[in-house]
Amino acid sequence: MTKFNELNLNPKVLKAIEEAGYESPTPIQEGAIPAALEGRDVLGIAQTGTGKTASFTLPMITLLARGRARARMPRSLVLCPTRELAAQVAENFDTYAKHLKLTKALLIGGVSFKEQDALIDRGVDVLIATPGRLLDHFERGKLLLTGVQIMVVDEADRMLDMGFIPDIERIFSLTPFTRQTLFFSATMASEIERITDTFLSAPTRVEVARQATASETIEQGVVMFKGGRRDREASAKRKVLRALIDAEGDKCTNAIIFCNRKTDVDICAKSLKKYGYDAAAIHGDLDQSQRMKTLDGFRDGSLRLLVASDVAARGLDVPSVSHVFNFDVPGHPEDYVHRIGRTGRAGRDGKAITICSGRDEKALAAIEKLIQKDIPRIDNPVKTEEPKEDAPKPERKAKPTDAKKGESRKNDRKKDKEPKGRGRRDDKSPAVVGMGDHLPSFIALSFDERRAG
Repeated sequence: MTKFNELNLNPKVLKAIEEAGYESPTPIQEGAIPAALEGRDVLGIAQTGTGKTASFTLPMITLLARGRARARMPRSLVLCPTRELAAQVAENFDTYAKHLKLTKALLIGGVSFKEQDALIDRGVDVLIATPGRLLDHFERGKLLLTGVQIMVVDEADRMLDMGFIPDIERIFSLTPFTRQTLFFSATMASEIERITDTFLSAPTRVEVARQATASETIEQGVVMFKGGRRDREASAKRKVLRALIDAEGDKCTNAIIFCNRKTDVDICAKSLKKYGYDAAAIHGDLDQSQRMKTLDGFRDGSLRLLVASDVAARGLDVPSVSHVFNFDVPGHPEDYVHRIGRTGRAGRDGKAITICSGRDEKALAAIEKLIQKDIPRIDNPVKTEEPKEDAPKPERKAKPTDAKKGESRKNDRKKDKEPKGRGRRDDKSPAVVGMGDHLPSFIALSFDERRAG
């Protein structure tokens, strides 16, 4: 088995790797690091969790150890689709470059431009950014990309899903054509393949087998949920979730709860807090400081339940998550593997439970086809009660006196509504035909006088 010290990395980088507790590279690292150190373009096809962040940070640090940063002209650029992934890449640089005097800046939304401008003005060796915030700085005239020697695009398929591909193409056009490009993606959609053909020069292709199976250390289960009335389905589903958490007891030390939509993330987190559970939400619409505070709380154990959208399924490394609950079945089968892969890491045991409603059964079948196994069905911990037929209410028998009083009141009201002094008929006054109900009495009398005359 290859060791890190056989990959020609900088001795100070090797020291940091050893202090982090690693000895042997993963397959993606073993394939990508030597090619990157030779200055070649690299196209890496690998799922999250295969160690690809280190496969570009380690050679970048080694290559950047020589040279000096210039103001507003970063020497390297790493593009990430989300703030969380960008922050995690920045942490990797801090870990592996701690014995070298390299500077970095993190350009993400939710942080003031002023702080980021100050870092860029001093000059940075490594610029880690989301595409939108990077272009914001460029358009404000605060940043030049003509000094970029190494450019990395991480999670390219996620970039495609989020609509960043036009931004990526524009950023490529702002960098020198002599740059070295490291490009990583879990899948190779036609749009991504077109970009690699355009912007990469004779790349070394390193492909790691797709992560189509979950770790054997993860116990899986699915609850088949029948919602009943549509207006009460979401509430009933949240009740099932609470019962599943309670059923795990002390074994559930912490858990990530995945929802498909951001609105459901918020609703689910608020509902859990309302019932006394230690829970918080994380998704793309929250303020960056709040997102980082929530993640830090979950990592250090002060927060037990993290309710998340799929932002948290890709790339976030929390070492000891005891449980994953899929409040919703994910629409893409690969996302299921990403989600439950947050538990059972590094050989630990983990448990993943999914709640599946009737409309999600096709998505569940696609997941089982991908992982090539049936997920065991488990009983719904909430017993559904059959609706009881309402007993007919006994009819109230009115007393004779009550009935007479009622008729009397009706007659009184009718009399009150009749017009007084207008067109009223009596035995002595014949009806006037065709003149309406509101004929004044003096006109009626004049007709009677003419007839008599």
